[in-house]
Amino acid sequence: MDSAVPGHQEAATPFSELEASHVRAVWEPLGLPGLIDVHTHFMPRSVMDKVWAYFDSAGPLLGREWPITYRADEDVRAAALQSFGVRAYSSLVYPHKPDMAEWLNGWATDFAAHHPDCLHTATFYPEESAPGYVAAAIEAGARVFKCHIQVGDYSALDPLLDGVWSQLADAQVPVIIHCGSGPAPGTYTGPVPIIKLLKRFPSLPLIIAHMGTPEYDEFLTLAERYEHVHLDTTMSFTDFSEESAPYPPELRPRLRDAGPKILFGSDFPNIPYTYTHALEAIVRLDLGDDWLRGVFYGNAARLFGPASR
Repeated sequence: MDSAVPGHQEAATPFSELEASHVRAVWEPLGLPGLIDVHTHFMPRSVMDKVWAYFDSAGPLLGREWPITYRADEDVRAAALQSFGVRAYSSLVYPHKPDMAEWLNGWATDFAAHHPDCLHTATFYPEESAPGYVAAAIEAGARVFKCHIQVGDYSALDPLLDGVWSQLADAQVPVIIHCGSGPAPGTYTGPVPIIKLLKRFPSLPLIIAHMGTPEYDEFLTLAERYEHVHLDTTMSFTDFSEESAPYPPELRPRLRDAGPKILFGSDFPNIPYTYTHALEAIVRLDLGDDWLRGVFYGNAARLFGPASR
């Protein structure tokens, strides 16, 4: 990997004992039992290969070089998270076309069954069958859903999703939703559709991915206003993200006060820097140890239940 990538640590190669010790050196002094990472990607091999090929091509939704630091087989990646002290993580799958989500949900159910640290994850797409397979996923024990407005290129307000949102609000199963306009705007990205969605479903448990990059202020306001809206830190505050979409310093006091609404997410394995850097970027916000304890573990433990491992 290119050591010139912001945040990349040349001395710490992926999956090494050295890197694991670096990661643990960030959270162990806080007295935590480990980390909960709400935003990680495990997918069927054929899908993951296509995702990595897209990153390798620096496609239009990326707009810049984006080397994958943790490119490895599924079991190696899961073992890496375990060595880092990650006690719970997700397998965020997402469709980009119809008739794909239900198949992904089946794969994710099997993955969670064989990886007890994984939060059973599911997804959906605006299609007639969506309410049915979402109901089935909830019944099967799904604990978090993924919704990717940018890649899926659909509106959160699509009437075909009305039955999905109502079920998720009733069941209080959180949805990690990529709805911000970063790294590149999509047809339906931005805060306006989500504002309208929450007016219709005010109890909907949303986790806004990437802190809502780059519409930080608007999405922070939604987390402040709605009891069940959270933000995940995925890629935010890192050198890589600060180059193109810096987090406004004037929002830090509000970010501190919204501490219980902030959840740690990494985007592992699809990050162009080390896992250690993702953590250290949050530490250097200097918002206090109690704030960090909540972000790295406590807030997600309240939302999903404490990790058991």
